[in-house]
Amino acid sequence: MAQAVTVNPRVLEMEYAVRGPIPQRAAEMEREGRRTIPCNIGNPQALGQRPITFYRQVLGLLEDPAGAGRGGVPAEVAETARFMLEASRTGTGAYTESAGFRFVREAVARFIDRRDGVEGGSGVPSDPDLILLTDGASGGVNYLLDALITGPDDGVLVPIPQYPLYSATIARCGGTLVPFYPDEDAGWNLRREHLVEPLEDARSRGITVKAVVAINPGNPTGAILDDESIREIIAVAREWELCIVADEVYQENTYGRPWSSFAKILGREDVPLFSLHSVSKGFYGECGHRGGYMEIRNPPAVEGTGLSLADILLKQASVNLCPNTVGQFLVYLMVSGPPAGTPSFALFETERRAVLGDLEAKADMIKGYFGQMEGLRCFGETGAMYLFPRLERLPEGTGDFEYCMALLEETGLVTVNGAGFGQAPGTHHLRIAFLPPFDLIREVMPRWVEFHNRHVG
Repeated sequence: MAQAVTVNPRVLEMEYAVRGPIPQRAAEMEREGRRTIPCNIGNPQALGQRPITFYRQVLGLLEDPAGAGRGGVPAEVAETARFMLEASRTGTGAYTESAGFRFVREAVARFIDRRDGVEGGSGVPSDPDLILLTDGASGGVNYLLDALITGPDDGVLVPIPQYPLYSATIARCGGTLVPFYPDEDAGWNLRREHLVEPLEDARSRGITVKAVVAINPGNPTGAILDDESIREIIAVAREWELCIVADEVYQENTYGRPWSSFAKILGREDVPLFSLHSVSKGFYGECGHRGGYMEIRNPPAVEGTGLSLADILLKQASVNLCPNTVGQFLVYLMVSGPPAGTPSFALFETERRAVLGDLEAKADMIKGYFGQMEGLRCFGETGAMYLFPRLERLPEGTGDFEYCMALLEETGLVTVNGAGFGQAPGTHHLRIAFLPPFDLIREVMPRWVEFHNRHVG
């Protein structure tokens, strides 16, 4: 055996339940020839969601520009690809600016302004110079937390349950996760005291909290923050001098329910805001292409320097040279779409409505089966791509991990136990992504109902 090495203990401390012991056991089962249904991760195309036609047609021409001359390509697709290649100057195979293609950042700024109704002098326009293109939204999270956390006395206020990217990254950076607990029984509602009490407790322990994370819509809960909850977060951030990390990658996954961005509610208030979006979710589901952006507002000055935090983030991006080019191009397509009035636009709208409509219908179908399970309750509106039911009855001496592992062994359904996201003490949950095809849901859910009632009975 090779000589043992010492590794960074912070890396050893990282945990990421979405790809943890339960999905690892599922992989073993697959190797044994047993079928599994991977609902542990928001990975739509792995469960059969088809790519958006316009996106893939344009990407094909970006990678192979000569394809436009071979016929069969809609004119608007060829024109979009031609514009993108000319605007990029270098295509897909060369390094770009560290912040990403300028024309893509300008398109992101226009998208944000349209989304938030910034026109005629109302609102605050987005600034392309304060937008970084990133390898998925997680790339922006890594940059920001790497910069903010200097040691264990630096804390980040994180909603519990949370997406384990945050807990893992905080652990890797050597900081302290400061949890706050929205009210599950009230639909994961957020009040001021949910934020202030943990902040005061952290201060009493000598921890300087530097940022507050808001995932909206929520992961794993799917909860959609109302405007008043957003205002509470902004007010507390202003009073406690916190940066706001607004994880808004599921902003398309609201299924007709009201949603507001943090940038829109923030307006002209001088509070640092770092907003994240990604091509991985929404109705596009391009997870593997790793495209995203971070928009920065009111970057704070860096103590002892003439720099702002935005300058530091760009410096970090420069060390990595640039985000991947195909991801950048997909961000452009995400925020721009096909030209209105073209055949590609009509198909795009049909595909968009179909994906989002199917997702909502799948969530409703699964929640209907939940009603047949003893001691299982699911709170809040349906948002994002997940349901996070509470397990109120479990065999004595067991928790949600044992439940999810037994569910996997009996039905092949791969979920994530609630402890992997964090949860209020004394509670048990699981997260399921509502992504499988309808026929697979109809097949597996009755088996889950039968398993559940026997397991907890």
